[in-house]
Amino acid sequence: MERNPSSDHQGGEAMEEGGKKGSDIGGKKVMVEEAFRETTVPPWRKQITARSVATSFVLSIIFNFIVCKLNLTTGVIPSLNVAAGLLGFAVVKGYSSMLEKCGLLKQPFTRQENTVIQTCVVASSGIAFSSGTASYLLGMSAKIAAQGDEGNTPINVKKLSIGWMICFLFAVSFVGLFSIVPLRKVMILRYKLTYPSGTATAYLINSFHTPKGAKLAKKQVALLFKSFCFSFVFAFFQWFYAAADGCGFANFPTFGPQALAQNFYFDFSSTYVGVGMICPYMVNISLLVGAVISWGIMWPLIENKKGDWYSADLSPSSLHGIQGYRVFIAISMMLGDDSPESFNTKQEKTDSSSIVLADEDYDAQRRLEFFLKDQIPNWAAFLGYVLLAIVSIIAVPFIFHQLKWYHILVAYIIAPILAFCNAYGCGLTDWSLASNYGKFAIIIFSSWVGLEHGGVIAGLASCGVMMSIVSTASDLMQDFKTGYLTLASPRSMFFSQVLGTAMGCLMSPLIFWFFYKAYSVGDPNGSYPAPYGLMYRGIALLGVEARELLQYYKCNVYKFIPSPMCMAIPFYLGGYFAIDMCVGSLILYVWQRRNKQKAHDYAPAMASGLICGESLWGVPAAILALAGVKAPMCMKFLTACL
Repeated sequence: MERNPSSDHQGGEAMEEGGKKGSDIGGKKVMVEEAFRETTVPPWRKQITARSVATSFVLSIIFNFIVCKLNLTTGVIPSLNVAAGLLGFAVVKGYSSMLEKCGLLKQPFTRQENTVIQTCVVASSGIAFSSGTASYLLGMSAKIAAQGDEGNTPINVKKLSIGWMICFLFAVSFVGLFSIVPLRKVMILRYKLTYPSGTATAYLINSFHTPKGAKLAKKQVALLFKSFCFSFVFAFFQWFYAAADGCGFANFPTFGPQALAQNFYFDFSSTYVGVGMICPYMVNISLLVGAVISWGIMWPLIENKKGDWYSADLSPSSLHGIQGYRVFIAISMMLGDDSPESFNTKQEKTDSSSIVLADEDYDAQRRLEFFLKDQIPNWAAFLGYVLLAIVSIIAVPFIFHQLKWYHILVAYIIAPILAFCNAYGCGLTDWSLASNYGKFAIIIFSSWVGLEHGGVIAGLASCGVMMSIVSTASDLMQDFKTGYLTLASPRSMFFSQVLGTAMGCLMSPLIFWFFYKAYSVGDPNGSYPAPYGLMYRGIALLGVEARELLQYYKCNVYKFIPSPMCMAIPFYLGGYFAIDMCVGSLILYVWQRRNKQKAHDYAPAMASGLICGESLWGVPAAILALAGVKAPMCMKFLTACL
């Protein structure tokens, strides 16, 4: 997909940097960084402090519990960037205020330190997702294997053990951090990708730490907290009516029951309305077009072929049926959009001398200065990737004897391309599709190894190798965007990501082991069904049975549609979030038509508040779920009975 940075955002280009331009107040132009002009930016070593590490550790435990719980129940994990930024600020500001009153506070709490905490916590909780404890690792267990009809042989089953799980995560989780570092200037400065969660988090952190005296900043903060409170309270209100599956506002049949059955409805998600206000118009339109083509046209037509194209006895979740069309067509579109050929057309020389600022204002100059100040040399990133890949190539076959060293080598050759794909798509839509790229790896390597040689375990383990790289790469780029907008050093971002990854590699298996031993994890009728465990194993079985499916990925769909990366996402997930994001675009469009300057100044604050409020509600909602507290009511919408 070709991008024109100068016109891609149309009226929404101001959002990509959290309202970087400011406005005229009393004849004087006020900007975000103008408010911090008298605030000294600490060097990167002082941005990572003892209190930030301690705070990150405590919050990481909480967030890992939340993510593990969600993994084992629904498998749907919301973006936690904004929640981590908010809680990091609240915790440190709380006890630092007490220390300040006692005269013991030696170092002020800066927005850069706040960003470090957020980065570390998100990196740690991100491992809880990419570790696969509720998906590909669980799919190796005998309990999950017993639920299937095929592949339940000793060579295709591995007993779960906390020891080898921790060793595996430490062997594969750090490589991805080095895969995307050389492209940070291309993604953030050249393509000006929005990374909505990263932008919203940065806007929130800047608002918390803005010195007194900036009139526009005060008004922006006020609007941010109003929209934040509305979003939080509205999410809380919706919870009361969602006692069971299919209940609540999220299942409101906006366009009728038939459209609801095809995933066309407005689910009242403040998060995606806010994301829609930040994303470019073309992104949201592409999402909606993709939803219409897939769920409105293609899937109903394919479902009419049930019994001809695939067996009529298959469950809706079987990859041999309609679900297989959804998964593999979406993956092929994503790979077609950001294939090596597409990458070559996008890649441009990006050094400090070739970067041209769209607006030579103080904000842009200040951010560019600090973003390029503490650079991580490309040679260091390349060397780190090679060395860690060698460690993984040696270590992983000892853990999974079904995988050979050359399998891992091929995975690490492919991985940087997929890491770029995911980071690029995440920058456009805020969706990390690491799990889909992991499924792509399952198909390749399970087919390569074969069922009789342990192809199921080989495919699932290769999924872990691929997901660890692709997921951490997009998370790091999201944090680079946050650091760019808060003047946090790229080096402090990188090292805090390394620290958070190390925490996650240790915490995630330990917390999973608590659930695994205390509950019947993987039981489809239990409290923790872990639905993705069986699904991932099913993909591995599909791979060993159907080698010819690999040929499917050669389709160059991207030549015929405007934005395949964006269009592919609703192919798999449905159109509900695309409608939410288009509502966000509609709000922004109407606002710009009524008062373009106010929309320019305040839309990022409103969008950030909407994203933050509902995201933060995810924390108490998960705690209530862990405590076994259910909503008191169920609101359902039924068709009229004649």
